[in-house]
Amino acid sequence: MTPGELWGRDDVRRIADVTERQLRSWERQGLVESQEQFGFSDLLALKTLKTLRAQRIPPKQIRRAITSLKSGLDAVDHPLAQLRITAEGRKITVRVAGSMMEPISGQLLLDFDAAKEIEKLRAFPVQTAAVEAENDAKERLAEHWFQRGLALEETGAPVEEAAAAYRKAIEANPNASGALVNLGTIAFRMRRMNDAAQYYTRATMADPEYPLAQFNLANLYDEQGNFELARRHYLEAIRLSPRYADAHFNLALLCERNNDVLQAIGYWQAYLKLDSTSSWAGAARKQLDRLKRTVRSK
Repeated sequence: MTPGELWGRDDVRRIADVTERQLRSWERQGLVESQEQFGFSDLLALKTLKTLRAQRIPPKQIRRAITSLKSGLDAVDHPLAQLRITAEGRKITVRVAGSMMEPISGQLLLDFDAAKEIEKLRAFPVQTAAVEAENDAKERLAEHWFQRGLALEETGAPVEEAAAAYRKAIEANPNASGALVNLGTIAFRMRRMNDAAQYYTRATMADPEYPLAQFNLANLYDEQGNFELARRHYLEAIRLSPRYADAHFNLALLCERNNDVLQAIGYWQAYLKLDSTSSWAGAARKQLDRLKRTVRSK
């Protein structure tokens, strides 16, 4: 293995010793990007993530830590790979410049001068131990019911059983964005569009950094013919996750329907850079060639 090498999903699962179910779950939860090829930094991130989950750190807590580290530390855009992130009990800790930081609680233990330390402390809200313990308990309960809902869906149980589990997750933690998204998807499949829109919107508010929530909301607006809102949310999904191939694909289709040929060409090209081998890539390539011929003929 070398830092410049790329691996497919099967290889990276074998190397990182994770199952496809685990990987897809982490992708749905926004902990790692959904992709078909992985680099060395992605492998490091998966190994860190596996360790944190083995220590029963909830996905929402991991996402909060990732977001805090990105916003609070310069030149850090891939914390799981760039930083040494571990867990002490139920808390996430990160080692930076030889010192420890607790990104969620706001306790910074870095060797900065006093002015810089105060500035960093202001960037991380401090919670009392009691409030933090209560929030952790709610998140653990919500995560339990979320995983229960996933297991029910994957085993083909009646959809209402999975929905009930997701609702219990939201009762425990109203900001359980994964459960909100999955309830939205259940409503979408049942053609309850108003309910789906409400769940997806709540998910984007609960976790503004969750690209899947933005993507699903865009799909809903796209199907309803509200192309402006669909476009806005596809773009937000891509902003949050630039390698989100499906968002590029759907945005290319939306641009075609609105006769934005040049923009459609750009999104088809972006999609094919991310996915050049699947059956969907073949369809994308045909669309791209057709549009290019159209432009040349004008």
